[in-house]
Amino acid sequence: MNIHKSHSKNDLIDLINLIELKVVFSHQDNKKDIQEKILEVLKTNIEIKDNYYNIQNKEGLKIFLANKNPKKTLTIKEKNDVMTIAKHIINYSKNNFDLDSSSKYTYHQEIQDDMDYIKQFGDIPSVRRCCRLLQGDPQFACRPFKPLISPQVQKTLDDKKVIKKTYHIPLKIKYATPDDPIVVYFD
Repeated sequence: MNIHKSHSKNDLIDLINLIELKVVFSHQDNKKDIQEKILEVLKTNIEIKDNYYNIQNKEGLKIFLANKNPKKTLTIKEKNDVMTIAKHIINYSKNNFDLDSSSKYTYHQEIQDDMDYIKQFGDIPSVRRCCRLLQGDPQFACRPFKPLISPQVQKTLDDKKVIKKTYHIPLKIKYATPDDPIVVYFD
């Protein structure tokens, strides 16, 4: 069995940690060393922890590793094209949805076609942003654009959302004597 070349060293390390695979590695190991260690562990009987890749057993892990990395769906040129389209749509949105001030678009249908193309790459933050900004356009109010986000990225976004929501405001009340005013501190 071979591990597909699209899996980077960091992707493999994240996978090992996520499914708690019993692979002993050092961060000084290169990609080939880590691949060999994973293949050695796959020869034994392993237990796989629940994960967002939906890998249930050893055979599922082998199939996942043999196939192309699902996070690496775009080439650099394709990603640049998607980013350029997203920038144009963000520019259109920031200019109060005015086609006259847009450098690329002359018809709303062009925007809709571009959005239908780039919304499938929801793992890119700029795509998510232009989908969110375009929600305010009255022209597309009846047709919201929802970006497709992979389970890994969605979990990361959910974790960030939880971190942003948890905050603590300490309140200090200092009681004073009858002559002094009461002082309230928010630190």
